Amino acid sequence: MIYYVCKYTPIELFEGFGETCAVLEEMPENFEESDQIAHANLCGFGKSVIQAVLEGKADELVLVNCCDSMRRVYDIVKNTKKCKFIYMLDLPHDDNECEKEKFARAICGLKDAYEKYSGKTFDKTRFINSFATFPAKNNPYIGVMGVRVSGVLEEMIQENIQMDVKNLTCTGGRKLSVLPDEMKKLDENELFLAYADALLGQLPCFRMNQSSRRNELYLDPNLKGIIYHTIKFCDYYGFEYASIKKNMKVPLLKIETDFTSQSAGQLLTRIQAFSETIEGSEDMDAAKGISEEAKEKMKSGVYYVAGIDSGSTSTDVVILDQDGKIKSTMIIPTGGGAMMSAEKSLEKAVEKAEINKDDIVRIVTTGYGRAYIDSGDDSITEITCHAKGAHYLNPNVRTVIDIGGQDIKAISIDENGAVTNFLMNDKCAAGTGRFLEMMARTLGMPLEEMSTKGLEWKENIVISSMCTVFAESEVVSLVAQNKNVADIIHGLNVSVASKVGALAARLGKKNPGEYMMTGGVAKNRGIIQALEEKLGAKLYICDEAQLCGALGAALFAYKKCKNEE
Repeated sequence: MIYYVCKYTPIELFEGFGETCAVLEEMPENFEESDQIAHANLCGFGKSVIQAVLEGKADELVLVNCCDSMRRVYDIVKNTKKCKFIYMLDLPHDDNECEKEKFARAICGLKDAYEKYSGKTFDKTRFINSFATFPAKNNPYIGVMGVRVSGVLEEMIQENIQMDVKNLTCTGGRKLSVLPDEMKKLDENELFLAYADALLGQLPCFRMNQSSRRNELYLDPNLKGIIYHTIKFCDYYGFEYASIKKNMKVPLLKIETDFTSQSAGQLLTRIQAFSETIEGSEDMDAAKGISEEAKEKMKSGVYYVAGIDSGSTSTDVVILDQDGKIKSTMIIPTGGGAMMSAEKSLEKAVEKAEINKDDIVRIVTTGYGRAYIDSGDDSITEITCHAKGAHYLNPNVRTVIDIGGQDIKAISIDENGAVTNFLMNDKCAAGTGRFLEMMARTLGMPLEEMSTKGLEWKENIVISSMCTVFAESEVVSLVAQNKNVADIIHGLNVSVASKVGALAARLGKKNPGEYMMTGGVAKNRGIIQALEEKLGAKLYICDEAQLCGALGAALFAYKKCKNEE
């Protein structure tokens, strides 16, 4: 098996040798082995290639010199001597006649190198017969664009998007315009020149000098949304994303990975929330319909629904009655697993409501732990649920800011409470509830006291680092300098507000209306004050702020029941 990493790789050439090719798309858990021999700032994909070679998963490899990272990868992999065959293909940046001839010679060089390595003879007929045909499709689809996606990520997107998905990244959308019958008449030089022409004639990647033809991607009327992927330390596609964001009207989701599988949970939440935005949360297919037993209970006119928000720090439950009014709520710390915490929180909410658990006819789960709760009838992302809950509590809200235990979300909603856009922080605890918990522990005080202590500040101390680890060191240093604790806390509040405010600002000003803050951090008066100053607007805060996700989930359960009546 010959592995490759770029759609410009002449994979049909190897068919002429009777060999098959496959995209190298390993998404490892970590870079434990590659980090030992590669630079720390090498892009995640480059490290994944090295890791795959070191683990013996790719012993025949063709690379393309599309960027400096691939050049470094080639040097490193070659020096490991783990590959029986490794070749760096010289790819032009243009598709003019001169460059086509140059690329044809490069392909011939690869052919000669493989003949020498394998001892096999190139078969022209087998080569020509390998060219695939692609039937035209005119279905609506979501385009995955930007830099390469792993097989794991592509599969996750395919499974969670209801309409067709097209991979249009570095290794996807590979289509060559060739006429096999005409190619049979060509001598070898003419054949490889025509082959080079077909390869370079593909829709260009963004690293090509003449990449304006990529506009064809965005002008397709069947394109209904874009998931734009970038990799940490890869700058090529950042420029294109900025242009798309400015000019495109279809829904757009940007995700960045380090090409490991560690961020799968966050990615899944974003992809599912994007799917809910595309499809419309009101029209989503429920995981389970209303059972006949539940319908019988509903006929009595007295029944209840519940929403469970399984978060990283707390598990929240809201029970609504048959009129959509809040009957009972419960918040308990998450511990011992999502399932156990969900059951315990639901039991307490049922007890508080003085009802029987059997009276609950539908349960909708949300939050990071939603996939691990068996008792739910449906599962909806916390982004969609927070939007629904916020609209219920204040219909004038158009921007929801949720500071949770392990992430930050900024959500734009319309007049009906539907999500129009959202942004989340990447894998980083900075500015989250966990960050504040660590800072409180460092200062030796409870969170409740810390939430008000910063309001008494006098000296404007700047916390320069938003990395949780470095910020903690900075706080320890400030304490050692005998700085006033209130001033230190105010500096922390401002640093959190800066991060959250920047995320909210990226949503743009197209959606005027009130701001609402949800999540447990909404109880922190110091953060609220600092964030209001950063946004230049008042935040709507209510007693149910921490319950907003569970409330939204319960509202979806309630609407499903009403539709069945």
